[in-house]
Amino acid sequence: MKYWLVKSEPDAFSWDQQVENGVEPWTGVRNHTAKLNMMAMKKGDRAFFYHSNIGKEIVGVVEVAREAYPDPSAESGPWVCVDMKAVGPMPKPITLAAIKADPSLEGMALLRQSRLSVGPVTEAEWKYLCKVGGWKGK
Repeated sequence: MKYWLVKSEPDAFSWDQQVENGVEPWTGVRNHTAKLNMMAMKKGDRAFFYHSNIGKEIVGVVEVAREAYPDPSAESGPWVCVDMKAVGPMPKPITLAAIKADPSLEGMALLRQSRLSVGPVTEAEWKYLCKVGGWKGK
């Protein structure tokens, strides 16, 4: 299993909407690096759901329910999306400020490629952030 972080602006698509919808296509990604990350995702991989711009925090955990397929929201181009399934809320949301302040996370893709909407998370980062956020799931 691989781990990821997916970002969404909560005024466009929030964690609450993800939970309400259950499974949702993760559409609208128009960055080639993020697209390649989605193409690398496998069914069952887990991702942190991160509110960007407003809140700037990890608020939940989602799981890849369907691997990459053509993004129906794309007018043209080789864009893909994946289906994400809500798994559960992060008991203690983890702010960007807390991540930046933690020296053990200084190499995290979220900090190195801050504009990337879909990025990898190492297994060590995943386990550490789950502990910090009180996440007991796998």
